[in-house]
Amino acid sequence: MTPQVIAAGAVVWRKNADDSIEVALVHRPRYDDWSLPKGKLEIGESLISCAYREVMEETNLPVRIGPYLGITEYFVPDGLKQVHYWSARAIEGGYSFQANDEVDQLEWMSTSLAIEKATRESDREILAKFLLSPFDSSAFVMLRHAKALARQEWDGDDDDRPLDLTGQLQAKRMLSIYQVFGLEEIYTSDAVRCFDTVAALAKSLKIEVKVAQEISEYTFKKNKEKSRDFVKELMKKRETLLICSHNPVLPKMLEKLTKKVEIEYEGSKLLPGESWVIHHNKKEVLQVDRLLAPQV
Repeated sequence: MTPQVIAAGAVVWRKNADDSIEVALVHRPRYDDWSLPKGKLEIGESLISCAYREVMEETNLPVRIGPYLGITEYFVPDGLKQVHYWSARAIEGGYSFQANDEVDQLEWMSTSLAIEKATRESDREILAKFLLSPFDSSAFVMLRHAKALARQEWDGDDDDRPLDLTGQLQAKRMLSIYQVFGLEEIYTSDAVRCFDTVAALAKSLKIEVKVAQEISEYTFKKNKEKSRDFVKELMKKRETLLICSHNPVLPKMLEKLTKKVEIEYEGSKLLPGESWVIHHNKKEVLQVDRLLAPQV
């Protein structure tokens, strides 16, 4: 059955003074229930952007989105409702919950208490998945450049081949998707189509783009191990990173990173504007999520 309502939300978590994990449940007076923060998808919005926005609106807490947790489905008066969930770490910084029209209370509690208190069985299932997920990990985004002008339509050097109109629109909408991770560094191939994919994103986040020839098509063709080793070294950082590169460079890099671990991920290559989000502990890959290109 096709879902009539599509929504997204998150398990918002933090570490308390004892270094124990706490999660947030919100109370909605309209339904008199305790639930995970979530809400309906808006037209043209990506699911991960919806989850981030709804958490901000319902909790007033800045968060960093983490691993994808899965989908729940249940029936509402409008029909079948499908909700996608991510983990989301609350960022310290002086923000506090403020009651609003949809949510009048927020409570931090242990995961065991949250599983008992959550009204819906579907929320309890997501909380159980959260406990099994690598929620306390770092994110490493591997983004394929947005849609570029076709090679046969360009007479100049391939590295100078620009984004086409669709690609330009995709690039303008990268911020709504990738701001959710709290990016700290952005690397790009020296190809124009890669740099232009992340330029607006980096400017909005006040991050200086680092051009890395190691992730270019030219370097990869000449020395595959150099490209792979560069990315492996990047993953040792605790910072949240994004690299923008090409096919087949990105698939081979991911293959290198996941060689010694049994990690399943979607797709053998990326379409223009898509990405893999690698969740890791600096030593090994723990989970790989795939994000679609921005809608244009």
